[in-house]
Amino acid sequence: MKPGVIRCLHRLALGCFVTCLGFLLAQPVTASDTDRPPLDIVTLDWTLAETLVALGVMPQGVAQIDAYHEWVAEPRLAPEVHDLGLRTQPNLELLASLDPDRILLSPMFANLTPRLSRIAPVESFSLYTPDEDTWEQMLALTRQVASLVDREREGEHLIEASQALFDDLRSQLADDQPPLLVVQFMDARHVRVFGDNGLFQAVLERLALENAWTGVTNAWGFSLVGLDALVDIDARLVVVEPLPVGVESQLAESGLWRHLPSVQDDSVVYLPPTWSFGALPSAQRFAKTLVEALEASHAR
Repeated sequence: MKPGVIRCLHRLALGCFVTCLGFLLAQPVTASDTDRPPLDIVTLDWTLAETLVALGVMPQGVAQIDAYHEWVAEPRLAPEVHDLGLRTQPNLELLASLDPDRILLSPMFANLTPRLSRIAPVESFSLYTPDEDTWEQMLALTRQVASLVDREREGEHLIEASQALFDDLRSQLADDQPPLLVVQFMDARHVRVFGDNGLFQAVLERLALENAWTGVTNAWGFSLVGLDALVDIDARLVVVEPLPVGVESQLAESGLWRHLPSVQDDSVVYLPPTWSFGALPSAQRFAKTLVEALEASHAR
């Protein structure tokens, strides 16, 4: 090749390089350009697990995955997520082999912190603190977790989407909704009935629905009562599944069950599983399934 042609090609290549470099330097720096690599997270707590997934962060490991999918149901965990064993007795050898950047806990599992902190830094997040507004606590938890995993924008989007969903669902409800009793069966004769301080109450308030249970509740927002405590309460019964094994057949033979007002007028509403101790993803799920069931019942 002639020297003149070679010099021309060199000048052309250099010009292209300078042009491209100038273009790149002129571009605004975005969050993705400066973000640190995503943290490898494991958690024993299902509320934190559902929040992570809703933020677009799939944890490395979660405790009792089968039970998570039975009780929390959604959002689903990816098949590659490792099952860490029992929430109260996790597999420490497996945890160490995963070499996570952070282990996330709720105060319920605080006694495990000394052992887990030998594997990775432990972060604890509180929810359902007595005498604090449950809804505001859920928003705070969402922002705290989002900040930890560099998903602040996704956290705000989750909050905004939840608020918009509740506004939309509230507009779909008929005006003549009766008071509700939200329960979950422990056995054929005892239920958790949900009221103040709980996720279900926070959702009912945002849907402008009345909770018929005015009794005392614990820090988790429920009272454990016998079915007889519900007999004199004129309200529509909302049963949150799953039902313990054998309960359905036992209720069919229960005179006490048949005396409940909502059973007598055939207005009982059954909802698929929702994690009653969850955060915004569970609140969304409960709200959607409840409104769908109430509207289907109203249309009959």
